[in-house]
Amino acid sequence: MTTIAQAIRLALHVGEERHGVTDIFGEDVGAPLGGVFTCTQGLKTAWNSPLDERGIVGTAIGLALAGQKPVAEIQFSDYAYNTIDLLKLAGAMHWSSAGDWNCPLVVMTPTGAGIRGSLYHSHSFDATATHLPGWRVVIPSNPRDAYGLMLSAIREPNPVLFMIPKALMRYRGEEGEDIPGAPDQKTLDEMINKPVTGDMSQWAARWPETPDLFIPFGEARTVREGRDVTVVTYSRHVVIAREACAELAREGVDVELIDLRSLAPYDWAAIAKSVKKTHRVVFVNEELDVTNFGEHLVRRVVDELFYELYAPPRLVAGAMVPGVGLSDNLERASVPQKDDLVRAIRETAKHQP
Repeated sequence: MTTIAQAIRLALHVGEERHGVTDIFGEDVGAPLGGVFTCTQGLKTAWNSPLDERGIVGTAIGLALAGQKPVAEIQFSDYAYNTIDLLKLAGAMHWSSAGDWNCPLVVMTPTGAGIRGSLYHSHSFDATATHLPGWRVVIPSNPRDAYGLMLSAIREPNPVLFMIPKALMRYRGEEGEDIPGAPDQKTLDEMINKPVTGDMSQWAARWPETPDLFIPFGEARTVREGRDVTVVTYSRHVVIAREACAELAREGVDVELIDLRSLAPYDWAAIAKSVKKTHRVVFVNEELDVTNFGEHLVRRVVDELFYELYAPPRLVAGAMVPGVGLSDNLERASVPQKDDLVRAIRETAKHQP
């Protein structure tokens, strides 16, 4: 099974070879490191930028407007905040030029908690990202989606923010979540993972043949069918929610689990169909619970599906604190854990209209 980091690396390689990617760059993105999570290891167009997020985004915009196809990395989403005005500029490019100019760039950035990153390496950026009109915003939860969404991002004429869950970088997914045609784990590791010892000066990746796979933006995935409660999530909470669903199934609560995959656009039709089926819904993510993207979804459910509901829609989200603490107990208290979600689903399932 492929890891998410390897899936992104494979997609970027395919992008270089078949879909016109001209530059992959950011802090430590090129040799020798290949990114802090190794997502860009061995790629021929990868190069290192200065330690300057504004310079990275500004360069990407310039390259895109000059006819190139850049993929730029902000090393951690925590450091995307000082680029907001430039991100807004890129998102507005097509609209403000009356359709004359596109800005075809990809900005990828690791996001979220789960790696004991403390104050400066644990932020989520998804709510802020959805406040940037003109951007496509995606967050995969498994290797297949990471691969297919990245290839769609590379071909997209508008700017795409590709957020990668930090906690899932080494996640290999479940059955059916691997890249079609990928070799077995040991073989793939030997082919594209840079050795950690010995002389690495002459190392080069040996790329397997993997197919074009384009996962459309705005198309959610039903991870698990259920009848009692709908859970809508994305990113690493898909994995956490799957564990919660299994636990509740032993209690007789049958949960339907939806992975949004894409936040802009998002699949309202899939949410509405599921809520009309189960009549109960819980949204979960690790962003701060104030002005959370899930709050928008709760509001829309109430506005458009009020008479379908047997229980109030609920949001399980991160605590409104200045940062995620380094110690395990502080991090666990800051972002939703499996027990938090189990409790919310259980209470929603028991609620009587």
